[in-house]
Amino acid sequence: MENIGKIYLQKTEKSKQRFDELTNLISKPEILADNREWKKLVKERNSLEALADAHSALEKLVLNLEGCENDVLNEKDDEMKAMFQDEIADLKEKITEKVDEIKVLLLPKDDNDENNAILEIRSAAGGEESALFALELCRMYSHYAEKKGWKVEYIDMTETEIGGVKEATLMLKGRGAYQRMKYESGVHRVQRVPETESQGRIHTSTATVAVLPEVEDVDFEILDKDIRIDTYHSGGAGGQNVNKVETAIRITYLPLNIVVTCQDERSQLKNKEKAFNILKAKLYDYYEEQKMSEYDANRKAQVGRGNRNERIRTYNYPQGRVTDHRTNLSSYDLPGVLNGNLDEFIDAMILKEREELLQNFGE
Repeated sequence: MENIGKIYLQKTEKSKQRFDELTNLISKPEILADNREWKKLVKERNSLEALADAHSALEKLVLNLEGCENDVLNEKDDEMKAMFQDEIADLKEKITEKVDEIKVLLLPKDDNDENNAILEIRSAAGGEESALFALELCRMYSHYAEKKGWKVEYIDMTETEIGGVKEATLMLKGRGAYQRMKYESGVHRVQRVPETESQGRIHTSTATVAVLPEVEDVDFEILDKDIRIDTYHSGGAGGQNVNKVETAIRITYLPLNIVVTCQDERSQLKNKEKAFNILKAKLYDYYEEQKMSEYDANRKAQVGRGNRNERIRTYNYPQGRVTDHRTNLSSYDLPGVLNGNLDEFIDAMILKEREELLQNFGE
């Protein structure tokens, strides 16, 4: 047991050293003066923090175990020896638990996990009922973000005549937002009796959710000749969560015909900046998908970036039930889920991903 503890101390030593180095670096005046470099180093430090803490905790446990084992060898009193042996057993159990925690922390990570999350929610099959459901998904994710202490920004929203949502773009801003929200990508299905249904028949409608990380440093260049920028006055009924603005921005990336709109801010300049951030995220996602298709055999390990055409969850109103089809987890607290109680589902997906990664990559 002592050996396994020391083995994992060696495995995490470099990460702990780098964490300490970064902690010192980010407080230096020359680093603080360079905001881009400072943010880059802080992001790297944040990604190592849990592993560095686990290393320190394991180191303390291993030292305590060595001390207790020495005490047992030198102790003459049987009662004291028994006490030390009990403590040794407890320490070995704690070392096992800490090593299991470190194994998870050492698994391959998504570099974007700490980033903000961009959500694109669209109505799909089901007409107006689908649009009303898309609006409920927007509210659900807003409630979830509030529970997590994240800031919610509605970048763009296209509403229907009776108040549903054809499509909406939300930004959830907070550390680790993408790490949790990426599991929401896919097709969400609702089963209920629409208010317009006179016969009381249950209808099935769907809405799609795409989750992208907000990215700042990208290794591709957006050329002026490849984009078209249009300005226009925001129209439609608006929405309770959407700022009423006079000038909106539409950016079209011509090579891939990717269109991004933003009407969140009153300032055209700010709308343009936000639209470019969304465009960068979409281009990053496009090139990542291209790269992943070349390594399709590895996609089993990419649970968090599943097929967006995959049906991931059903919201059944008559039964008051929400079922996640990836984990077979069901909740009978439909109102609570729609109010943002999503941790149960997201935690189950994180556990599934960890189990698959541990199986694929081993120790």
